[in-house]
This record gives sequence, C-alpha cells and structure tokens, in this order.
Amino acid sequence: MKHIIGGKPAQDRATVQAPAASIIEVDAESSGQRLDNFLIRHLKGVPKTHVYRIIRSGEVRLNKGRTSADARVAAGDLVRLPPVRVSDKIAEKAERPAPAREFPILLEDEQLIALDKPAGVAVHGGSGVSFGVIEQLRQARVQAKFLELVHRLDRETSGILLVAKRRSALKHLQDQFRERETGKTYLALVQGAWPANKKVIDLPLHKYLQEDGERRVRVTTQDDPDGMRSITLVRVREQIPAQTLKGLPAMSLLEVTIKTGRTHQIRVHLASQGHPIAGDDKYGDFELNKRLQKHGLRRMFLHAWRLQFDHPASGERLTLRAELPPELAAFLYSEPAHA
Repeated sequence: MKHIIGGKPAQDRATVQAPAASIIEVDAESSGQRLDNFLIRHLKGVPKTHVYRIIRSGEVRLNKGRTSADARVAAGDLVRLPPVRVSDKIAEKAERPAPAREFPILLEDEQLIALDKPAGVAVHGGSGVSFGVIEQLRQARVQAKFLELVHRLDRETSGILLVAKRRSALKHLQDQFRERETGKTYLALVQGAWPANKKVIDLPLHKYLQEDGERRVRVTTQDDPDGMRSITLVRVREQIPAQTLKGLPAMSLLEVTIKTGRTHQIRVHLASQGHPIAGDDKYGDFELNKRLQKHGLRRMFLHAWRLQFDHPASGERLTLRAELPPELAAFLYSEPAHA
C-alpha cells in the first residue's frame, strides 16, 4: 500500500512528506537567531545540508522574500517552509535523545557557560553528526530553560566555547562577535619556520561545496564578488627546529588572532602561506600528517586558547584561557617530541 500525499503516490512507504508549504511565526524566544539555526531546530530529522539547500534555492522565504542562512529572525517574522521529506529512520533517530554529558567549565553564572570543548566533538548535530555539545549539555541539564550556542568551533578544534543561558545574553554576546568586539586567539602548530615579520594575513575567502556536498574554503582575489574579507593576525610563540632523527621538519607554534570569523579561516589562511596546520585533514600536508600520527599527534593542532569579551550583564571585560589539552602538550613538550 502506498501513501497518497498531496494527490501523488509517495515513492517509498518509509518516507513521509508534508502535503504543502507551511508558515511558522517566529516567537520572542527565537528572536535574534540565525535563520539556519532556527530551521535546524524546527526541521527535526532533516539533514543540515538539505536545510542550506532549500534556503539557497529560495524555497524558504522570510516575510515573503528570499533570504540567506545568516539572516537574523525577529519576533513576529513569518518563515515559509517548503514540503520536506524525512524518512522514518531519520525521524526516529532525531527523536532519540543525545547522551547527557557535562564538559569542563571555565566560567559559569546566571548568564552564560564558558566550557573547554574537547577535540572530536561537534558543537551541534547535523551533517552526518547525530548530536554535539549543545544537545548533550541540554540532556545533562534538563532543568535549564534556555541553552544556546553563542558561536561555533570546528569539530576537530578544542578550546573555549560559549553557551548562553538567557536569550538576552545570547543576543548581547552574538552582537559582540558580529561587531568584532571580541578577542579570539588560537594556538596553532604549523609546518615550517613562520617568518617573524609576517604578522597580518588580509586575504578574502570563498566558500564552496564539493561534489559530495562537503564544504570547503579557498583564498580568492579581491575582485571576487563572492569573496569575504578575512583578517588574521599571527605571532610566533615558539620555533621548533627540524628533528633530523625523527624525520620531522621545522615547525612553529603560533598565536593566531582572528579579526573576522569566517569558516575555516585560520586553517585556509595559514595553509595559503605554505604553513598548513599540523594534523589538518582538509587543508594540511597529508604525508606529514601520517608521520605526525606515528609520533603521537592524532588530531589537528588547533586550540581556541584565549577569548576576550564583555560580560552581557555587568559589562566587565573578561579574559578567559583554556590551556593546551594533554594530548597536544604531550606531543609538543614531552622529551620524544623534542628528541
């Protein structure tokens, strides 16, 4: 027996399709959210790649007009959603709760949580990931009325991540990130001896999708209409000489401060200068990565080390630090790494 949906037989019994486009009114609690995040929370079980696809195609409308993934919704806005197909299997998976998990806390009060995210954990579910930090944290704190990510870190990047506990705090903090009023500094280990006089990388970045749907970023030219200005500041913390006996090249430990928060900005900017991040499986030196794994580095050496921002309630300027996680410190400073 086949389901008849909207006058047409469904292709698969295990597939459910909404009969028509639907309209969602944005409530006060969702005001200020990015459109993509708003949709991901409403379209349970729909792959994140599909959410972005229907936004780009114009099937999603905000107040009857075309829109973009980074548009901010406001209370009372009307969001038109096209019919979407969700298999029973995906829907069941979406309803299954993430395992509860707490993370190391750097700071917590009534407004926010600053946690130290481990590498290998996504910040949220989507793109083939069932759940991330925010879903696990919500399960661990079921009594919490509001928990939302303020910003993002790549899955393989460790370090400071902010979670808002109030809508007002979320908006205040996201405004600071958007207006570049925060200070975000990372520690990155790169291949080669970074020139001490190379302190600023000001190159536009262009996002694109590969054939398999995975996103990538590349440096582009100033006249590229899709290029986004991106600024990265670099300071050499330590130069590590070539390790002849171990066959490893010279490397540099950098303090990298981003003035713009583009996707994969640090990774692409450093690689564009001929100094890819150690262990980077997207933009790195794959042969070097294999050698580094044999010497104990089994992840990308990129860590969100320091974050400066104004507290959303008191206005006090805060500086948080998350020291290098044990696996990175052991690789860098243990005797075998410097033999």
